[in-house]
Amino acid sequence: MSEESESVFSVVPDDEESGEKFKKSDQVAFYRRQMQGPNLQHRALLDTMVLTEKGARFELLEANTQTRLILLVSPCKNDTVRILIDELQPIKARYRVQDVTTGEPQCEQLRVKRQTKGCVTLTWSSGRHQARVWRFPFYLEILCEEEVMVTFNSRGKLWFETLQDRPSELQEDDSSSLWKETFKQFVDIKANGPSSIGADFCLHGFSHVYGLPEHADSLKLRDTRDDEPYRLYNLDVFAYDLYSRFGLYGSVPLLVAHKLDRTLGVFWLNASETFVNIRYSPSDQQDEQVPLIQRRWREPQTDVHWLSESGVMDCVLLLGPSPQQLFSQYAQLTGYPALPPLFALGYHQSRWNYKDEADVREVDAGFDLHDIPCDAMWLDIEHTDGKRYFTWDPVCFPDPAGLQLHLEEKNRKLVVISDPHFKADPDWSLYQEARDGGHFVKDREGELFLGSCWPGESCYLDFSRPATRAWYSRCLTLDKYKVQAAAGRSDETPTETPVPVRPGDWGSTPSLFLWNDMNEPSVFGGPEQTMPKDAVHYGGWEHRELHNLYGFYQHKATVEGLMTRSGGSERPFVLTRSFFAGSQRLGAVWTGDNVATWEYLKISIPMLLSLSVTGVGFCGADVGGFFKDPDPELLVRWYQAAALQPFFRGHSACVAKRREPWLFGEEVTAAIRTVIQQRYQLLPYWYTLFHQAHTSGLPPIRPLWVEFPREQGTFSVDNQHMIGGALLACPVTDPGVQEVKVLLPGSDEIWFDVQSAMAHEGGRTLSLPVTLDTVPVFQRGGSVVCRSAGSSSCTADLQLLPLSITVALDSQGAADGELYLDDGHSFNYLHRKAFCLRRFNMLSGRLLCRLLTPASLSAASEEGAFDCDTVVHSVTILGLKSKPTAVTVHQSGAEDTSAEFQFTETCCELTVSSLSLRVLTDWEIHIL
Repeated sequence: MSEESESVFSVVPDDEESGEKFKKSDQVAFYRRQMQGPNLQHRALLDTMVLTEKGARFELLEANTQTRLILLVSPCKNDTVRILIDELQPIKARYRVQDVTTGEPQCEQLRVKRQTKGCVTLTWSSGRHQARVWRFPFYLEILCEEEVMVTFNSRGKLWFETLQDRPSELQEDDSSSLWKETFKQFVDIKANGPSSIGADFCLHGFSHVYGLPEHADSLKLRDTRDDEPYRLYNLDVFAYDLYSRFGLYGSVPLLVAHKLDRTLGVFWLNASETFVNIRYSPSDQQDEQVPLIQRRWREPQTDVHWLSESGVMDCVLLLGPSPQQLFSQYAQLTGYPALPPLFALGYHQSRWNYKDEADVREVDAGFDLHDIPCDAMWLDIEHTDGKRYFTWDPVCFPDPAGLQLHLEEKNRKLVVISDPHFKADPDWSLYQEARDGGHFVKDREGELFLGSCWPGESCYLDFSRPATRAWYSRCLTLDKYKVQAAAGRSDETPTETPVPVRPGDWGSTPSLFLWNDMNEPSVFGGPEQTMPKDAVHYGGWEHRELHNLYGFYQHKATVEGLMTRSGGSERPFVLTRSFFAGSQRLGAVWTGDNVATWEYLKISIPMLLSLSVTGVGFCGADVGGFFKDPDPELLVRWYQAAALQPFFRGHSACVAKRREPWLFGEEVTAAIRTVIQQRYQLLPYWYTLFHQAHTSGLPPIRPLWVEFPREQGTFSVDNQHMIGGALLACPVTDPGVQEVKVLLPGSDEIWFDVQSAMAHEGGRTLSLPVTLDTVPVFQRGGSVVCRSAGSSSCTADLQLLPLSITVALDSQGAADGELYLDDGHSFNYLHRKAFCLRRFNMLSGRLLCRLLTPASLSAASEEGAFDCDTVVHSVTILGLKSKPTAVTVHQSGAEDTSAEFQFTETCCELTVSSLSLRVLTDWEIHIL
């Protein structure tokens, strides 16, 4: 039996088969209603138009139902357009997503360009863009330079179920599902009745769309007309199916479309259960049936149909036109990615579970013994006292602060898990605080919602409540997160006087960090293993309204707790499994409970690229697979792939065999050591990319089409990716291969094999021989990449090491690149402008190192000073056509000096060595 078809048994107690546990779309009542329901025809009442400082306001009328809606069209100054639809006179307010967008965007002043009986055309600013509202049937066109880019409601799918008063008695007929829905043994009572919304968009000229994570599927989204729609509903899905549109742990309702001359986005701001149907026209099947001569005249288009269970219709069109501009527009809307502490970009070692303090110390020592860098050890749920979070097992972890201090002496961190459920233990003081403070979610009867998870019967914190988030954040302070009083329980024998707090009583130190798991939220035995939709949150909102926000809110509370712990001086690090739009502001995400098979390794690349194009750039997959046991070849290949991805953690389940890197023989240990060391050497480049993401929204890893937007051959590639703009990676994801095919885009590009330094022309597919040690990575001509020279045990060593710079020349003999430096852990880069951004530029045989001053920092500012002793030790120049006669170094205020160099004719590689050039000063290297 092949590994893909072997049975995978869930680690969840008394779990059932996934196919029976989760719904298909035809089992969801609001989806059926919209897909099978009547075609509604809305009329735009053009005589109700009012131009306001926030846009144009219209009333919409659906004649058959007499439903009246209010439409607001708001163009913004960063080339985005917001479309907002709500009931004109609702009987109560509908839920609106909070805390995801970072503020009200600055709106443009609209003016009427043209008005007839049938439509009104509005424009703004320079008049380049227009919005055209058609009266009947209502639809809305967004134009650029008189060309229609997007049509809203082009197929008449606008659907808006208004809130109703609950009838005194529910009849058991076809209408009963409007108020009550049954799935298996679960009954969902809908307090507001049917409240679903839906709309369609036609994206003109587009035949490639991406995004909508999280799904284990290809990068390019597939046509759904003959299969299931893409589902956005955060669920705990163990060993998820591959090449499926089924929703996983997180949701980002952003769809990105790309064609040769434009990138465009549709952001659907809704946190309830959502489905998305995609229809490409002409489809591949239609193409085969249409004569070639006719195909040339058929403009492609993509129709996207969004359907959500509740809320208001709030969507933003991101008009690009370049991929870089779209990423910036989305970051301005939902927030720029956080700049993580440097240690977070190193390697992390995790397992469910390291059994005790001695086990952790032994594994930590193993990294030093085998000369493998590592920055953090991780502990899963078993480290707690009876799975009570913010506690420690008093037998296995009697001195957690001592363990943290032991790791901190080596500049390593400890990361522990914190799930959103609290053991329903009335004798546990933290549970008492949460219960008495009103911090738990209620059921529909107003009682505490009780569900089951790892501790058994549990209550779930209501993170949608600001006071609950604040309380949870305070639980992370050093004086609260401690071992004293036997893991925080109040069932101790009372003493006459308070017990003094000793160093060993502390459960946390500043080197302790957090990860949030099970925060979809996961409820064992619940409907689809999550919280019932009719559970009640702060403000009386049903869980259905904000389900996809639950994990986002826990992540937010945890990050704010670490910020509070340091007094706002230190950057937090929190990993989360569940996420939403805006999670990029908070920290890292991983792809959940994957399996140790080649197919899961292969799917990790498009999964991470889908996250990256929707803003969640700090992402990774568990190395080796969480469940089952990888063979040595698979483990090596997974380390090689993961070392080229943003978040880099080895993790495994309790039922999997131990798999520390040194347990598979010296050959495997050496291969893993090499790729982890290469990851650490490349960290100056990675850190610079994360700073770029933090300031521009550009993701650290990118699909090829982002860098080569006019090359259609890159649009569907998802087994390769770019690391920044300089490096192309093509991980080996198949067993036993001796050769891989690598697409090198750009007919005018030059690509240099990082291992051999050999040059290859772009615009072709390269057949590359590979061994187990081969990691196909190519540096793009015209780029400069900085690496650390030498070895390190953790990221704290990096600033003590010299730099090695690789300059890859383009066909004009030019190259440029950047290097970002700061202290790697604090917010001084933000508050005191204590950072340095250097630019390296190569032209006409001269390599220059200069200060690159951001627009936000005045050149005359006394702030912005960052001091370090980092020096450039060597410079390698690839693509130099002939051996130079001499190499000289020029530094301001000093005489020119000759430099040692070596030239390799076979690969046209020049290496200038024995340098000692401070990276913070200006200097030049002249190739003569």
